[in-house]
Amino acid sequence: MNELGKISQKSVAPDQVSMIQVDDAVAGQRIDNFLLRVCKGVPKSHIYRILRSGEVRVNKRRVDAKYRLEPGDVVRVPPVRVAQTDTFDEALMAPPPANFEILFEDEYMLAINKPAGVAVHGGSGIAFGVIEQMRGARPLGKFLELVHRLDRETSGVLLLAKKRAALVGLHEQIRENRMDKRYYACVHGQWASDWGRRRAVKEPLFKYLTPEGERRVRVQPDGAPSHTVFNLIERWPEYALLEAELKTGRTHQIRVHLAHLGLPIVGDAKYGDFALNKALARANARPSLKRMFLHAYRLRLTHPITGEPMELAAPLPDELRRFLDQLTDLRNETQPDAPTAI
Repeated sequence: MNELGKISQKSVAPDQVSMIQVDDAVAGQRIDNFLLRVCKGVPKSHIYRILRSGEVRVNKRRVDAKYRLEPGDVVRVPPVRVAQTDTFDEALMAPPPANFEILFEDEYMLAINKPAGVAVHGGSGIAFGVIEQMRGARPLGKFLELVHRLDRETSGVLLLAKKRAALVGLHEQIRENRMDKRYYACVHGQWASDWGRRRAVKEPLFKYLTPEGERRVRVQPDGAPSHTVFNLIERWPEYALLEAELKTGRTHQIRVHLAHLGLPIVGDAKYGDFALNKALARANARPSLKRMFLHAYRLRLTHPITGEPMELAAPLPDELRRFLDQLTDLRNETQPDAPTAI
């Protein structure tokens, strides 16, 4: 058995029990993410298996995957081995270098402009995501954690913490609804005339798995309390551009609330109009779009250490701007005197 030691960037020994004492650099991290970092190359499914079986212990007690480490915790990691094959290539398993636009960075946190199609973390058949790529690009960094999440097909402002104190402070702002998150969503359908320019939705959301094992969310009376405010920005025949203001942060909240209103997000492969999405993605389609139109464009918060107010903004991606321009061109062709904005 390894002697008790502080956590380092190195992997644990694959053929013996390791006892690791947690320090401030990783305190606050979930135990599953911690194990993925120290058990280099071990499949995620095996990490969860040894957690469920109780082979992993924290302070001699069993913990579940959501347990967050505290300074001084002693983690028992059982022997783990990486499956070897004749064609195994470690270079192919490593996340590619991070190449994300940095919107803000200081010694406590950083914000990036996440592109659509990139997951924020690995899992569920995804080898790696933003957090793994960022950690790989900053091997000397002792601490780097996601503050919040964005769906894989959503682009925009994504915040990461570089210090545990910053992570704790930012999570406190989220819990107390002091972080203002705004998104742009283009939807298909008619914005009801009696809604005015602002529509609040407070439908409870329930998470479930499909028979194929995919995660989904639906409006259901016994679901988690959820609150989104939608503001009308501009509209075209059969389409509207909305600003979505999150009051709670449930999984797929904006997407499900809009689908419930009969206004599915253009390009949404889970809750959208699948025939429309297919038509928009065809070659020479007009208008044309091959992704979901949901973009986290602005985040207002208080700096967790200095207390200064901050605003982080990510411009609308070119492919989304082109889609709106095409809608406007089509409207002008049929309604040349129509107003260009609400």
